[in-house]
This record gives sequence, structure tokens and C-alpha cells, in this order.
Amino acid sequence: MKRIITGFFMSWGMFFSVPCPVRMWDEGAKLLSVVMLPFIGAVIGAVWGLCGFLLDLIGAPLLLTAAAMAVMPYLLSGFIHLDGFMDCCDAILSRRDLAERQRILKDSHTGAFAVICVCILMMFGFALFAGRSSEVNVWALIFVSACARCASAISVLSFKPIGHSGYAGAYEGKKSGCRVAAWIILAAAAVLPVAVFGLSGLCVPAAAAGAFLAILYGRHELGGMSGDISGYGITIGEICGAAVLLII
Repeated sequence: MKRIITGFFMSWGMFFSVPCPVRMWDEGAKLLSVVMLPFIGAVIGAVWGLCGFLLDLIGAPLLLTAAAMAVMPYLLSGFIHLDGFMDCCDAILSRRDLAERQRILKDSHTGAFAVICVCILMMFGFALFAGRSSEVNVWALIFVSACARCASAISVLSFKPIGHSGYAGAYEGKKSGCRVAAWIILAAAAVLPVAVFGLSGLCVPAAAAGAFLAILYGRHELGGMSGDISGYGITIGEICGAAVLLII
């Protein structure tokens, strides 16, 4: 139990921009920190939903609410996943050979493709939330963020990393138990919202599917798994889930 708690706070410190109340670190709990990522996603989704609820409660202008809701998941994650999204866009859209795509992926400079794609992402997110109906249950975003990160956790625990990735060698150990735990969390997080929210709960499996497909595509194009590809999948998964929630 202690290692599970340690893994949760390790994941908080790495993937949640709100200062961690408990500073804990255990090299032996690194795999558990990956399994805990969906729970950090649930916390992020809860704050995301709370933001929408409070802005509605005080009668904030629609466009201000839309802007806040569009940027909130990136702000709460410290932009770490958005950074991975931008890096992957630069590398994949370069259409170069694999070695060059991998070089671009780890290049610290921001290219034109990254800027274009993040602008499209922000405009799409803003448009979705600007057209939000008052009947939309923003609390479903808890499960959207959690499931997108479930897909990321399962992928990190399942796929071989790119050689230059910081993930190479970082998550060594017996992964089978952690993979099973991540799949169980995903199953619960995907089924429960449909029972609770009805048809709009389909946004949650949509988030997981969007994240998985993005990660598989990124892995295919870049020759393996990496932190950037994980962030790419989470970012696309969240916007897919939000789109299904808001359109339905």
C-alpha cells in the first residue's frame, strides 16, 4: 500500500502542475507511478469540470468560459503533454525518413508544424466549448482525462521505447501485473460513465480510443514509444472525448 501511495504522489509531482502536498520518491515505485497516472487524470478532470461548473454558476461570459475550458487541461498538466503533442507533430509531419523524424522529435526547437497544429487544437477546443449546451454534464470530464491517461499508461507498459527516449530503461521491471491493473482501471473508467451519464458517457471510451489510435500512429511513424508520444496520445484523447461529450 505504501508503494501505491508513493507511486500516486510521484505521478502527481511529474504530471500535475498543482504543487504536490507530499514529496515522495522511490525508484522501485516507478512502474506504479505509471499505473497511478489515470488517477491523476481523474483529479485533473475534476478540476476541469469544477472550472466549468463555477464559471456557469457565476454567469461568466460564454466566450470567457470557452477559453478557460479549452486551455484548462493543458494548464493543469503543466503543458507537459501539449509539449509532446507539438514535438510529435513536428516530427511526423516533416515526412522525412525515420532517422530524421526521430532527430526532429528530440530537437528542442519548435517548428512550424507544431505551431500550426497547436493553433488548430486550440481553435477546435474553443469552438467546442463555445457551443456547449447548458445540459452538458461537465463532470464527465473526470473520466475523459482518466481514460486518456489509461491508454497512455498501458502503452508505456506495453510498447518498446525508442532508443533515445527517456523512457528507455526508466520503467524496467515486472510489468505484467501493472498492465493488468491499468486494463482493469480502463475497463471500470470506460463502463461506469455510460451507466451514470447515459449516452453522453460515450465520450469516455471515445477518449480512450482517440488516445490509443494516436499513440499507435505515433509509434508507427516514429519507431517506438516515448514520453512525447504518450503526451501526443493524451492530448488527442482528451479533445476526442470532449468533442463527443459536447456534440452529443
